[in-house]
Amino acid sequence: MFINKYLLLLLINIRFRKFIMNKYSIIFLKAVILLIGIGAFAILIWFPLTEGRATNLDLFNIYFDPFILYGYAVSILFFIALYKAFRLLGYIGQNNVFSSKAVNALKSIKNCAIAISALIVAAGIIIRISHNIEDDPAGFLAICIVTTFASIVIATTAAIFQKLLQNAIDMKSENDLTI
Repeated sequence: MFINKYLLLLLINIRFRKFIMNKYSIIFLKAVILLIGIGAFAILIWFPLTEGRATNLDLFNIYFDPFILYGYAVSILFFIALYKAFRLLGYIGQNNVFSSKAVNALKSIKNCAIAISALIVAAGIIIRISHNIEDDPAGFLAICIVTTFASIVIATTAAIFQKLLQNAIDMKSENDLTI
């Protein structure tokens, strides 16, 4: 009898620790996503002011440069993907991972990453074709290659998790129907 109570208390303690660890890790990951978003937003505001062409321009001409506006348009997709990742962590925290909402969040992340890749490749091609003869676009093209590769890795990972999660949901609903 004493051993059973001890084992029960040990099991409750292990489950409670697992719950607390899971809760804190989700809070940590949400904080990381928020910091990434804040950092990206700060870079979007600060970077145009430090660009070499912006030395003799006023604020209107700096921020309404077509290239800067293109970067802002692409960043909208980035922030949508961050929001969906934040929501996905919320579903995980609520033990609601095996739901269509989680699959849709992964699908949105995948689609945003694919669109970002395509838009970055398009920007790289435009800069490569239309750059000034005196300018060297190698640095920009290297950044395009790295960010495109990162976006493709994120899209592939999201697609794999989406497929795995969808299969798990299908198996769970099949098992629920057979019981």
